[in-house]
Amino acid sequence: MRSAPTILHLDMDAFYASVEQASKPSLRGKAVIVGGLGPRGVVATASYEARVHGVHSAMPMSQARRLAPNAAYLVPRFTLYRSISDQVMALLRALSPLVEPLSLDEAFVDLEAGGTAWDERSARLVGAKLRVDIRAVTGLTGSVGLAASKMLAKIASEQAKPDGLVVIEPGTERAMLEPMPVRTLPGVGPATGDHLRRAGIHTVGEIAEAGEDELVRLLGKAHGHALYAMALARDDRPVVAERETKSVSVEDTYDVDIHDRVRVGLEVQRLADRCVRRLRGAGLSGRTIVLKVRRYDFSTLTRSETLRGPTDDPAVVREAAARLLDSVDTTGGVRLLGVGVSGLADYTQEDLFAQAAGGAGEEAAEAEESEPAPEPRPEVPVERRWSAGHDVRHTEYGHGWVQGSGLGRVTVRFETPGSSPGRVKTFRVDDPALEAADPLPLVEAPPDLPEPMRPPEEPPPRPMEG
Repeated sequence: MRSAPTILHLDMDAFYASVEQASKPSLRGKAVIVGGLGPRGVVATASYEARVHGVHSAMPMSQARRLAPNAAYLVPRFTLYRSISDQVMALLRALSPLVEPLSLDEAFVDLEAGGTAWDERSARLVGAKLRVDIRAVTGLTGSVGLAASKMLAKIASEQAKPDGLVVIEPGTERAMLEPMPVRTLPGVGPATGDHLRRAGIHTVGEIAEAGEDELVRLLGKAHGHALYAMALARDDRPVVAERETKSVSVEDTYDVDIHDRVRVGLEVQRLADRCVRRLRGAGLSGRTIVLKVRRYDFSTLTRSETLRGPTDDPAVVREAAARLLDSVDTTGGVRLLGVGVSGLADYTQEDLFAQAAGGAGEEAAEAEESEPAPEPRPEVPVERRWSAGHDVRHTEYGHGWVQGSGLGRVTVRFETPGSSPGRVKTFRVDDPALEAADPLPLVEAPPDLPEPMRPPEEPPPRPMEG
């Protein structure tokens, strides 16, 4: 472990909910919950105003509605979240070539590798400036942790929330960790926490006191060794700049089980198109098409088909996904469908459409023999839907967002990120003057991204090696 707190961990504050509050003036300072809005939906992010009521991420949306009935419930807008994440990651890459993204709103940065920090003072200055730059570019806040290891930097950023900065100085780690609950350490979830609690171990200090042999006996060799090292503040994991993407996939959970086989097929086609859009957005193609089906009884089936070469052609992916669906019994209903592509590459194989039409290559072990392709079925018209929170534009009233819809009506609040709270209007769902729109930027004219940051002064000279 290094001798200076030069590993930075950034965690944006309630990211999805904060984006929604920043883009919707009428929701600022109010409880906002983002996630799937159906009876089987889960919370993706809750604003701090909603967390006061006990709402948290991964909670069933039905439970969140009981706890916070007056909150604003919105469907995620991932296109906007990704664009803002790109702005934040660009700021981090201006600090160091070693940036390890963990999600859209979270990343590690090795400041020492970037030459931007070498001691506690310079690291603190970098962290403070980063928070200012994030607010200037995105209008949002992020919390920063600085420490000599990744584990400690992440713990520090959690302590800094919301909108703060915490530095853990080398030499203070053990004293800081000892009174903390065991769930503070990465890898200690509810099951491991309960196992430790039954053994009389409640704090990180008690993990260290128990000793490595006892932890191996309780948790197994690998987990026991790792947990003991973390309790002693030992963590030598490097910041890894690039994580290889192994697959690209999309899936939907349905509020009501789908029984109609035609509808199931149409949903698979729609998911295949979404998957290809994501694949192309990442500049990738893939060789193996994967179908995931979760049935009414919660049993999950996975089927895959490997093509002769990588593709990003939506027709190829749709055809392969349809063949895989033919091998799955959906009698009784389907509650979740997913389509993915793996075996990724940064090039495509020519004339794969002919390949797909002529039959696949090898199939994965779990795939069953396909039946003949079904006869073409008539398309089912799709009703125009308006998702709560999504952007719209009206020819007379301008830009707004959907507050809710039902019974053939849609309610829209007309406001923009830079306006005051706007007025509300209700329209027919098929009103020709109303159309879906792209999200507006949170900051109308964000400043140019900074050049790579230079230290405020030169680091002290290192002694020459003999």
